[in-house]
Amino acid sequence: MTGSNRFRYGAWRGGPDPLAPPYDVRAAVDQVGAEVLGGGSLREALRNLLRRGPDGGRGLDDLAARARRMRREAMRRGNLDGAVTRAQALLDQALAAEREELASRTDDAARFSEARLDSLPRSTARAVEELADYQWASDEARRTYQQILDGLRNEVLEQRFAGLRQALGNQDPAAQRRLAEMMNDLNDLLDRHARGEDTTDAFAEFMRRHGEFFPEKPGSVDELIDALARRAAAGERLMRSLSPQQQEELSRLMAQALGNGGLADQMARLTANLRTLRPDLAWDRRAQVRGQQGLGYGEAAGALAEIGDLDELLDQLGQEHPGATLDDVDVDAVERILGRGAAGDVRRLQELERELRRQGWLTRGGDGLTLSPKALRRLGGTALRRVFASLETGRRGQHDLRDAGAAGEITGASRPWQHGDEQPIDVVRTVANAVRRGTASGSSAVSLAVDDFEVVETERRASAAVALCVDLSYSMVAEDRWGPMKQTALALSHLVATKFPQDALQIIGFGRYATRLTAEELAGVEPDYVQGTNLQHALQLAGRHLRKHSGSEPVVLVVTDGEPTAHLEEGGEAVFFWPPLSETVQATVAEVDALSRYGATLNLFMLGEDEGLRRFVDAVARRCGGRVFTPDTEDLGSYVVNDYIRARRGRVSR
Repeated sequence: MTGSNRFRYGAWRGGPDPLAPPYDVRAAVDQVGAEVLGGGSLREALRNLLRRGPDGGRGLDDLAARARRMRREAMRRGNLDGAVTRAQALLDQALAAEREELASRTDDAARFSEARLDSLPRSTARAVEELADYQWASDEARRTYQQILDGLRNEVLEQRFAGLRQALGNQDPAAQRRLAEMMNDLNDLLDRHARGEDTTDAFAEFMRRHGEFFPEKPGSVDELIDALARRAAAGERLMRSLSPQQQEELSRLMAQALGNGGLADQMARLTANLRTLRPDLAWDRRAQVRGQQGLGYGEAAGALAEIGDLDELLDQLGQEHPGATLDDVDVDAVERILGRGAAGDVRRLQELERELRRQGWLTRGGDGLTLSPKALRRLGGTALRRVFASLETGRRGQHDLRDAGAAGEITGASRPWQHGDEQPIDVVRTVANAVRRGTASGSSAVSLAVDDFEVVETERRASAAVALCVDLSYSMVAEDRWGPMKQTALALSHLVATKFPQDALQIIGFGRYATRLTAEELAGVEPDYVQGTNLQHALQLAGRHLRKHSGSEPVVLVVTDGEPTAHLEEGGEAVFFWPPLSETVQATVAEVDALSRYGATLNLFMLGEDEGLRRFVDAVARRCGGRVFTPDTEDLGSYVVNDYIRARRGRVSR
């Protein structure tokens, strides 16, 4: 406490802690990566980062939820036809006061006036029109009638021009002339701006002469137009939101209220100018505002203006349009509508998005933001760490230059067997070793010992050409295999890039058609909800990849959960049929045979328990000498990466 001042301290309640450290950018990237590796869409993962907020912070969804609540409250504020009902109430008061005055008089003029009042139309607007030249006997009635016109006129003008409250209260003819001059000069300025003329000096002169009418102090013609157009659009939406009968009533009342001095013409001209200059505003949108209280013209238009602002803000926060970024969000509008704390949340999210781009984690493409190669390397590293975490301990794929290749042409040589070797046993040399050992020891029996075994040496190759064919058909999504498939492919891609850069890996995705995929494309690929499993096309592309790297060991790995149901015809069109056509099976087997003749190793990873697929992959494995794996979904990455590592062991240059 200092002097008479008292200070009270408590928890910060104005939004996120202003002294908290900035967002962890790498943690944000990992948050996106975790969703992608779980099978989520890359585009959705990036959007969710900003929607939900990083590290549990407030994101766009929280702000949008607040905006929707405010919109619902505005929609329940009252009845939009309050201007008409208020006019009706004032007219009833005026007529009651006038009849009371006329009843106290005995002259014929009073009886004639009563007859005229009795014949008034039931329509409030038409009755007000007919009473325009009526000679009121009651001063109270005349004042009440004038309130109908003056009140509506003032509400309309005040709704369109925030600075007219004082001017409208001043009935001095000079003030009314200044209003008329302002309207005329304003329309002239907007006409010139619409024609594309330079209006910088004209705007400055306009504000010098009429700045009192614009307390928001716009800094340019565009700012002036924005403010006026939003209010004018709200007035137009009010008219569209009324019933046809209510529209007619209000239009007639407004015409009567604004008719003096050509004000109605100037207002119509202003609305036309603003529509031309800001056609993107929701001029003709309707709104179903409901409530017990009748809203005057200004209140109703204000409610619709608020609803319009909230609709625009919700559109910005939704980030639905192509190429959307957080820079599209109007932070000033957020602060004006949702408050300073919400604006701070948006600024922090904008800073996070900019920092992700500045540090090279995000890049902008034709469809908006996407992960950069740098981020994908981190994502691949995460996938590989997950895979290695489930591998058994032991050698993890380092090159062992003492071992012979596990595949390739037989050289005719052999070498002693070592633990982990998968090369064929050289039976002749193994038995010969056992015989020689027995002869040397004087034994006539032949018994095999571990040291007797030798394996066939194959042609040694330092690199491998690997085609990883992954099933992108709908069933992979339906059975929750999409995420493990992505994680497996990204892990293998990262392993090859970081540990075996001499190897050539090509990822091939196949649904009804097959296509080559980079790691970036794989991370962003989304399900194609078209039936078809075209393994034939995938193996065809795999063969092309292997032949481009003829000096490397050819390896093909296939991950699928369904038997082939599509193949390419001669014209390149895919044919799909279920159950599989014999032509589809024959075309697929033909590609298997072509790979076998080329000397490729073909291993298949079967997901699920489809009997048709099991029969097919078993037949293919027997035909090409490959192997079949049936891992659980969560073990897919371990199986594929481990198989690749085993195949890579011991390759050296020839």
